[in-house]
Amino acid sequence: MTDKRPVNMDLGAFSFPITAIASILHRASGVFIFAGVAVLLCLLESSLSSAEGFADVVACLSGPLAKLVVWAIMAGLIYHICAGVRHLIMDMGIGETLEGGVLGARLVFAVSVVLILVAGLWIW
Repeated sequence: MTDKRPVNMDLGAFSFPITAIASILHRASGVFIFAGVAVLLCLLESSLSSAEGFADVVACLSGPLAKLVVWAIMAGLIYHICAGVRHLIMDMGIGETLEGGVLGARLVFAVSVVLILVAGLWIW
């Protein structure tokens, strides 16, 4: 009897459903936020060390690269919060069907995009 299981699966060949993509991005955004908090804590520590440290952090955060980093961290946080609210709603028994899950994932993506754009306008 030959084994017909795939050996080296190419994940790029699979078509994931939107609910799986939303779930994977929720987990990835949590990891990204964890790393981003380390950056923000370093900036906080530097800004609280002295008046010169505060001025250095203000000067650093006025640059376009720093604004992009802060915007990326906020984007991860916004998506993570939106997806977390979706999970809380599903824990209450709302949207647990296949159609409800797809609708919830689409709503998470739509609301996240709008809020991320608003955050970008606020930062820039």
